[in-house]
Amino acid sequence: MELTRSYERVFDSQLRQRYDFLETRNAAALLQAIAPDEFAEVVSVLSRFELLASDLTQPGGNKSQLASRLDLEFREMGWREGRHDLRITSTVRLMPYSAASERTPIETLHEGVSVGYKVDNLKGRVAVDVEWNAKDGNLDRDLGAYRTLYDEALLDGAVIITRSTDDLRALASQLGADAKKLGTTTTTNIVKLRDRLARGAAGGCPVLAVAITARCFEA
Repeated sequence: MELTRSYERVFDSQLRQRYDFLETRNAAALLQAIAPDEFAEVVSVLSRFELLASDLTQPGGNKSQLASRLDLEFREMGWREGRHDLRITSTVRLMPYSAASERTPIETLHEGVSVGYKVDNLKGRVAVDVEWNAKDGNLDRDLGAYRTLYDEALLDGAVIITRSTDDLRALASQLGADAKKLGTTTTTNIVKLRDRLARGAAGGCPVLAVAITARCFEA
């Protein structure tokens, strides 16, 4: 899938200087046009965000301080964790056979439930996930969830906030941290996400990827 670049005309120079961006299907321009309020809130969160030394020097555990900090900002603006569950109900009807003196059909009800993967933040028809330093399998689940929600006409687009790679490792080393702890070859980052976006893992859902970089750090 060809990656687009509408973010170059949507975001101001300050944001473009601080973050790296990728997108499919002109996601930035599309979200700005059809979900202006939600998009403005995403821009607001990105504009206020500052990378802290502790984000690079302290282990994150299951949910890093950075991801929790961003999620809290979205929560305070009305975004909520969400999940799409699919419930399928089908009925088998056996028709009566009059020669056997049967008069009424026999019905059997079958029901199946597919429990979906949670999205960090949902509001309106926009999803936002924060994948700072998690297992890269999270990206597959995020994009799979977007694909399903989009195919079910429940979502117009999504944003994934993740991180860059080499520049953050260099910054972590400068701060006296073990750069190896800032992710491995199997953790989330913009490079891992690029591969998945390019092969169309989100289906038809427009996705905007935002990478936090060392340029977000202010000593």
